[in-house]
Amino acid sequence: MPTKVAIVVGTKGRGSNMVALLSAMGRRPEVAVPYVVVAPSAESPALAVARTTGVRTTISGVDLRGALEGADYVCLAGYLRLVPPETVAAFPNRMLNIHPSLLPAHGGQGMYGLRVHQAVLDAGETVSGCTVHLVDEAYDRGEILLRRECPVLPDDTAETLAARVLTLEHEAYPTALFDLIEADAHH
Repeated sequence: MPTKVAIVVGTKGRGSNMVALLSAMGRRPEVAVPYVVVAPSAESPALAVARTTGVRTTISGVDLRGALEGADYVCLAGYLRLVPPETVAAFPNRMLNIHPSLLPAHGGQGMYGLRVHQAVLDAGETVSGCTVHLVDEAYDRGEILLRRECPVLPDDTAETLAARVLTLEHEAYPTALFDLIEADAHH
């Protein structure tokens, strides 16, 4: 029986990581199927995108447990709120997040979107990338599952670096999810 994956999106993002996850599940439905897409607000652009795929959608406040009931794994995609400890505890080693830097650098509260890429540039980094990690009770601190790297180019802006990192995210997130599901299946 395939694993049921819930995707929790934010209020502002386009949902491109959600789309990458849904697409990957569409290619490997024997491993994982989309269970629900959860957003904190009906105004989330990602919700409209999810509805076009036929995936069930719902709105949830800060306590996500009710919305996630029945899911086997949870993927956060552009969700900027701190997940309550009770919700994290309900999905031990089964809640993932993706961050647009090579954690632990440039992570933590308030570090999202172009802020992250500007921080990478301001620090003079020559390499950036993305990190898929398990979610714990703090922002961007959980166990790292997978990282993908790209060079920081001399003429990069936060926007050009963000676009290059986003391409990595779309490959890394589904890969980390499927690797975790398959590893758990062998335990």
